[in-house]
Amino acid sequence: MSKVYVFAAQGCEEIECLTQVDLLRRAGLEVVLCAVGGDLRIRGSHGIAFEADARIEEVSAKDAAALVLPGGMPGTMNLREDPVLARMLKEAADTDTWICAICAAPRVPGEMGLLAGHRATCYPGLEEYLTGAETTQNEVEVSGQFVTSRGVGTAIAFALKIIELIQGKEQAEKIKNSIVFNISL
Repeated sequence: MSKVYVFAAQGCEEIECLTQVDLLRRAGLEVVLCAVGGDLRIRGSHGIAFEADARIEEVSAKDAAALVLPGGMPGTMNLREDPVLARMLKEAADTDTWICAICAAPRVPGEMGLLAGHRATCYPGLEEYLTGAETTQNEVEVSGQFVTSRGVGTAIAFALKIIELIQGKEQAEKIKNSIVFNISL
């Protein structure tokens, strides 16, 4: 089973965080929701509280298929300031681990210079923080080992792309159909 680490910091965007955990688990992936900042209890940017599975200091991402960073404010800034996460991202960049970030969170690998030479997308207006990246306005962008996405409205597409990259298109389609995604309003 492939392991995925989703990093939740105080003030993260709840939908961007928990949609990843939910859909990736539905796909049969082993997902570890990691608290960044010491406290297992996370309060998201909209006041929703939830509990992480482990603290970031308690895990090793060496066995990871993917590292996932949800956005939101001040969650993204809390991710950006965490030295353990920075080390994990740098180490993962030298492997075939997927580094996935949505909304404001592409800023984290972006400011580290990890997105340089890659295509990337993010929440509108934050492109300047994707140092050296070719920015797009696509819902989800895959470039090299990086997967980036724009925000709450693209959270399901982002999760489905991660599933596709780890488990294949057939599994992503299966999950997409099971949640009745892309209904016309």
